[in-house]
Amino acid sequence: TDSSSWSNSVGQGAAAGPPASRQSARRGEDGGAHGQAAGGGGEAAGPRNRRQPAGKQDSSADQEQLARAAGLVMRQQYIERPINISSTAGIFDPYVPPEGDSRMSTLTKAGLKQRMERAKQSVASQLALRKVKEYDGEFTTKNFASKAQDIYISAHECLVNFDKVKLHKLVTERCYPDMVRGNRYKTIRWKFLQSLEAPKIVHVRCPDMVSKGNVYGQVTLRFHTQQTLAIYDRFGRLMLGNEDRPKDVLEYVVFERHLVNVYGLWRMHGKIVPAWAPPKDPIVKTVMIPGPKLQPLEEFEAENMEIPKAEPVQ
Repeated sequence: TDSSSWSNSVGQGAAAGPPASRQSARRGEDGGAHGQAAGGGGEAAGPRNRRQPAGKQDSSADQEQLARAAGLVMRQQYIERPINISSTAGIFDPYVPPEGDSRMSTLTKAGLKQRMERAKQSVASQLALRKVKEYDGEFTTKNFASKAQDIYISAHECLVNFDKVKLHKLVTERCYPDMVRGNRYKTIRWKFLQSLEAPKIVHVRCPDMVSKGNVYGQVTLRFHTQQTLAIYDRFGRLMLGNEDRPKDVLEYVVFERHLVNVYGLWRMHGKIVPAWAPPKDPIVKTVMIPGPKLQPLEEFEAENMEIPKAEPVQ
């Protein structure tokens, strides 16, 4: 009887089992349907929130149209950059000094070519000189050479004394950064001793910029002088030159003036360095020798320190 009752109870459980499993299956199907509906809703809302790829983004015109529709005002962007018309950005038709600053014999082919080139340059300089005198009635070749030398000396003295206000009146906006660059935390000692040869005008040009009537005058002078120069770093160590050793300097300096401007001044515009010029003297720099790494409250003992030797550079 016990076994039969037990079998009957098992049979009843087996008979009751399928309806429960069917209900759970139905619940699972309902949940899956709800999940699919939610997933479908997520997929429908997804593209609105997704970012468009780089190739499908709106162009600037579309963005501007959308901004106007939203009542936003987009600021106009200007691509132009400001320019300074008080001076030019370079040297027009620069003077080419003869090699070695000497004249070749006219009997040779190179000497004849040099003479023909000088004749062409002198004719162009005479025409430009007439144009300069039209705007500047006080301009003369004799007086301007000495005047330009005074400007040259005053500009270098202002550089030594770091007088930026006066230096701007003596050099152009193109020449100023070339003179000042790299002089921070340095001490400059410069002195003009004498002129070995009288300054001489070798080149004159009158270029136009922006418009045809906007005329500039550029005059190139040859300076052969004797100077002393010494540059010290911020630690007081000598980097270049020597104060007690005079040096002969041959330079071709360009002076410029805005001729149209009534209040324009002749200012130093730049220097012409020929290709045959000797290389400049190397600059001796002060470097830091790496020392040992000290721990906190540890004192440095100079006696036990070994100075590393310089390695050869291939």
